Amino acid sequence: MRHLFKPLSAALAALAAAALVGACATPPTAPKEPVTLRVIAFNDFHGNLEAAAGLTLPWPDPSKPGSAVRLNAGGAANLAGLVTSLRAGAKNSIVLSSGDLIGGTPLISALFLHESTIDVANRIGVDIAIPGNHEFDAGKDELLRVLAGGCRPNTPESLSLSCPLDRHPGAKFPHFAANVVQADGRTLFPPSIVREVQGVKIGFIGAVTKTTPNIVVPSGVAGLRFTDEAEAINAEAARLKAQGVKALVAVIHEGGDTGTPGLPMEWNDVGCPNPRGAIFDIARRMTPDVDAIFSAHTHQGYRCMVDGRPIMQATALGRGVSVADLVIDPATGDVDRAKTTHRNLPVFNERSDAKLRESIIAAEPAPYAQVLRDAKPVADVAQRVAAYAAAAAPRANRPVGRIGGNFDRSARTDASAGRLVADAQWAATRAADRGGAQFALMNPGGVRTDLRCSSGQPPCDVTYGEVFTMQPFGNSLVVMTLTGAELRQMLEDQQRPGRESALFLIPSSSLSYGWASKAPHGQRVQNLRVGGQPVDPAANYRFTVNSFLAEGGDGIAMLRNGRNRLGGELDIDALILHLRSQPRPDPTPRISLIE
Repeated sequence: MRHLFKPLSAALAALAAAALVGACATPPTAPKEPVTLRVIAFNDFHGNLEAAAGLTLPWPDPSKPGSAVRLNAGGAANLAGLVTSLRAGAKNSIVLSSGDLIGGTPLISALFLHESTIDVANRIGVDIAIPGNHEFDAGKDELLRVLAGGCRPNTPESLSLSCPLDRHPGAKFPHFAANVVQADGRTLFPPSIVREVQGVKIGFIGAVTKTTPNIVVPSGVAGLRFTDEAEAINAEAARLKAQGVKALVAVIHEGGDTGTPGLPMEWNDVGCPNPRGAIFDIARRMTPDVDAIFSAHTHQGYRCMVDGRPIMQATALGRGVSVADLVIDPATGDVDRAKTTHRNLPVFNERSDAKLRESIIAAEPAPYAQVLRDAKPVADVAQRVAAYAAAAAPRANRPVGRIGGNFDRSARTDASAGRLVADAQWAATRAADRGGAQFALMNPGGVRTDLRCSSGQPPCDVTYGEVFTMQPFGNSLVVMTLTGAELRQMLEDQQRPGRESALFLIPSSSLSYGWASKAPHGQRVQNLRVGGQPVDPAANYRFTVNSFLAEGGDGIAMLRNGRNRLGGELDIDALILHLRSQPRPDPTPRISLIE
């Protein structure tokens, strides 16, 4: 029996050992599912909290190919509704503002020092943001105050009001920018933001247009440098990659344009016809490690595929959003670009034509069609905007003048809205004791809206709110002197060598000239006249600009040389005074094109 027992015991022991080994072995694991992140971006909001009648998109007319219709769009409550619908359909999501959230705004934002816009952005659900050039309009310190929260002391003579409803909460979302550098060499904001989703890290790298010092009043960017966008992004991308962050998104407040001028916008044409503008040069110089680029600044809509990655912009003023559904390999941490999808989507509002709205939704691919169908205004945001509007109403609704026609901003050279502002500034400063100005010049970017009869046919009353929205910056008037030769050179520099087109300063009725667009630089300005008389190169001329231009804004460096300066009233006050005369649009351009 002993001999039989021993072999049996050995067999049992062998079986037990085999079972133990099997229990300890790691079974093969199924590959992890890809990680998805929905990035929802909007740009150049400019404090457009209300769904105003003038907020529209030039949408391709479904019944007339090659023609456009106006799609009413925008409003903070509707933007929040689309964001909510997009988030509901995604396991993971992040909402970002691509700059110019504030600055250059309607009264409902500017009157309250943009605290209202920051408050509403919190309620929309913004997660991260970069500054744009307009964030620096009031200077670095005021920007940091608005973002940090708290109240600024109010004075009886102030045009603005801090904390109109309750204590300003500040931004609940961080700002980031890699190319805004302080005097000590540190960036003003963190250069990037890293978010972790299901164990995978995604890096967002920010940059602001390097031209900011040329388009913001110099005092607003004092002590700051704006370095090359691509170089700053590449350096930060390398740093993040060294830390193991493989999925990278660039958010840049700089842009471009696509398509054919004058034809309807098609912002989802990935063929990207006729791409032009700074963003495409930046993208060409950007490291291939960046997987997607969200752009801004030019207020255009496009969705381009360049070198296998999307470059997107969703127009401006809260009328649209850009969406990218990133698919990330959890093993490598890299974005799978072939599986990533993206789309620009409109923000419908209560004014959107129902038939057009349904045709747009029907043409959208899944899942975005259902997202648009499900989007509803967010009541909390609508109520907050209404509270700010009520607080602004006593000033906003006060009639301040009349107009005898509609003033528009669109023109090849000088538009009627700009001519209105320039005439107002000349009228305010032409008296000898006000500076003795012989003409005025206005930058087109400072005329923020048309001035139209919203209540019907002209003539009509215009309100403080409408005028403020047209001239929201609070610039003062400055009268200065240049010689005729300097004046001519300044006008020639409206299109310096290397610039594709001219940035025309808009003159008052007392200055006129021809512009030979095909002539070489230095010979484009022809028949330059002031008060109907040819300009004498050796004579001195007194003229008016706003304080932004007087400090060399928009890159008009010659204006820094202006002599015998005399400060004047605020630009909005000059415009209000001029509106008492019930001006009519001047149909005659003061800058005539010589082809």
